[in-house]
Amino acid sequence: MPKTPRIHTREDHPDFIDLDWTKPISEWTTGRLVDMPTGIHRHEVVFVAYQEGIYAIKELPPRLSRHEFDILRAMEGRTRHTAIAVGHVERTWVDPHEEWAGAVITAYVDHAFPYRSLISGIGFGERRDALLDAFAGLLVELHLHGLFWGDCSLSNVLYRWDASSIEAIMIDAETSRIHNTLSGGQRREDLEIMTMNVAGEMADIAAQHGAGLDDADIALGDEIAARYFGLWKELTTSLVVTAGDHHRIRQRIDRLHNLGFAVGDIDLIPVDHGTNVKIRVKVGGRQYHSERLREVIGIDVSENQARAILSDLAYHRAKFGGVSTTGKDVATMKWRATVFEPLILQIAGLLPGTNSYQAYCDYLGFRLAMALDRNEDVPNAEAFATWTEEGFPGLKGSAGVEPARSS
Repeated sequence: MPKTPRIHTREDHPDFIDLDWTKPISEWTTGRLVDMPTGIHRHEVVFVAYQEGIYAIKELPPRLSRHEFDILRAMEGRTRHTAIAVGHVERTWVDPHEEWAGAVITAYVDHAFPYRSLISGIGFGERRDALLDAFAGLLVELHLHGLFWGDCSLSNVLYRWDASSIEAIMIDAETSRIHNTLSGGQRREDLEIMTMNVAGEMADIAAQHGAGLDDADIALGDEIAARYFGLWKELTTSLVVTAGDHHRIRQRIDRLHNLGFAVGDIDLIPVDHGTNVKIRVKVGGRQYHSERLREVIGIDVSENQARAILSDLAYHRAKFGGVSTTGKDVATMKWRATVFEPLILQIAGLLPGTNSYQAYCDYLGFRLAMALDRNEDVPNAEAFATWTEEGFPGLKGSAGVEPARSS
């Protein structure tokens, strides 16, 4: 019987036919295999490199691989915080209940790292708050879009630096289901699973360092849940205002934007016999600033990176002037041509392999610190030269650890 797999892939990606699907991926010896940062997996996972990029291949029974592909594919249009599904594979000659009978293929998340890269001792140290916010924000966003995760844990997420914050990306969806909306009971069940999983992971971390259970950060999951409930309330609670009180409506929208969430439809519902208005807002993905930046200069970055870059643009607009008599945004064009793009090119040359947009945000933090120390603006050329000479202080590496400064 010929051992030819069924391979389903998406356009603009490899066909993966050249891989040896007659063997489990643990036995592959192909030159396409590459080592990438990864966490602990329930299933076998390998990474392969093609001209189109790097891909993660995870083995699991065909029913689960198809399901995970479908879930991730369905989430693509709703959020940018899930892995990109590329394909799934079925080895038809293998018992469909065997782990290696199928596989799901996803695009590798660039510049990402597992949670263990953030560990400092038996906990997360100064990164703890950023992790809590990122994890709670991810769960809220997924639940808003009707996704019940079913096995949420620190290990089923990849992380990457997002300006001074952390971005969390869901990479494991084999237990997930999508509904039109989630009930309060479904959301609480997902959070209970998360808190148990996270407590177990933190207990494992403590044990590996020779610490007892009393020293483990067991409360981490409960604190994620607390932040989740606070954010969920902020995003979903209807606001009642006096009819015609338009500035309160604007304040509500601005507050949601400041949290990073895009705003869709806005319903204004008369209540109290028309005396007041209930504001009900449909919240979209956590990508408000990233979408704005994409519209302005056409680059695709994460939410807090976009926020920092847009702040830099606003800072330079005051220097370059605003809009010309013909309606052209002169300030944005000058900033892009004389500040942003030249510095991005310099960063790419000085720090190959680094996320240039993240490094730009790190540089902005350094420039601000210089200005605060001097109590005056610092020219870009001077600030960038100092940042370079001092070994890029504050630069965050892809593996989640800041590189040491050069001497």
